[in-house]
Amino acid sequence: MNYVNDNDVKQLNSLALAYVGDAVLEMYVRHRLIIRGLIRPNQLHKEATKYVSAKAQAKILFCMVEDSFLSDEEYAIVKRGRNAKSTTIPKNTDVQTYKNATGYEALIGYLSLIKSEKRLEEIIRYSFLIAENGRDERLE
Repeated sequence: MNYVNDNDVKQLNSLALAYVGDAVLEMYVRHRLIIRGLIRPNQLHKEATKYVSAKAQAKILFCMVEDSFLSDEEYAIVKRGRNAKSTTIPKNTDVQTYKNATGYEALIGYLSLIKSEKRLEEIIRYSFLIAENGRDERLE
């Protein structure tokens, strides 16, 4: 499924990238949880928030930036996503956390749309490592 080329993706609204990124991340997380043997809906939802909540995504992004894990191009996408003008803010988080999470999702969406599967997988693995093991268990 390739409806846009790389140049079109670079011109997309950051919130559109985040919209795609949210869906892509949700699929990875759901797959991860099922593989881990979680099957009860309530249990799945509770565990999924460790990966997809704005707070978790902002923490993952913070670690990526601190570890210089992102390329300049990727960080530029994150900044565009963070600076996007959104009309809604979830009730369970502050504005800055939400903006950081939007930047993270924009990056996931961008990598998915340009079909950079290898890099997307690296970022997802890194994200899972942070979400599951906390701050001190990052990639070497």
